[in-house]
Amino acid sequence: MLKKVATALTLVSTLYFSLIQVAFANDNDALNAVYSHFSAAFNELDANIMKSIYSEDACYIPEGQDEEITLGRDNIVALYETFFGKIKHKNARIEVDFRVIERNIEGNSATDIGYYLIRFHPPVDDGEPSSEFAGKFVGVSKKKSDGKWYLTVDTNNRAEASFYYNAKPSPNLYYGRQFPALSQNTLPNNHDKQ
Repeated sequence: MLKKVATALTLVSTLYFSLIQVAFANDNDALNAVYSHFSAAFNELDANIMKSIYSEDACYIPEGQDEEITLGRDNIVALYETFFGKIKHKNARIEVDFRVIERNIEGNSATDIGYYLIRFHPPVDDGEPSSEFAGKFVGVSKKKSDGKWYLTVDTNNRAEASFYYNAKPSPNLYYGRQFPALSQNTLPNNHDKQ
């Protein structure tokens, strides 16, 4: 009898931990998808995509000392609309890529830490080279009642591009498209956002 109970407990424990692993893998996949959405928004210069990334009560903490914290998804989307509008006005392109190096999931809250790289491509007929800038980020996401993860806190600051390039992949964490390094000859102003 004790042997049957022990076997049953082992099976229940195995099933429980298997379910936890599946849920954790699904959470990682869902959190990683946020970075794909960011990339799509930048590639398409479509701020509306950001509505599926941020929670209604999200806050964005910019790097600049002269910039206020932006509260609310609609206000954050408006910032992206302005930024993307400048890129469209220049008839240029922009790309973003991320490398998540650390993730902590506790219940319905997740914190991602990593590096990003943004590439600005001026119009081909301008003859100007592409430029890039990089930074570090921390993002806090929450799983809402609909089962989806939404970014609730987004903060970043500048960093050397080498940190992005040298970041090593971690199992189950987003590791982007792996931009090749631009040569220094094509980077006359690697700190120019726009």
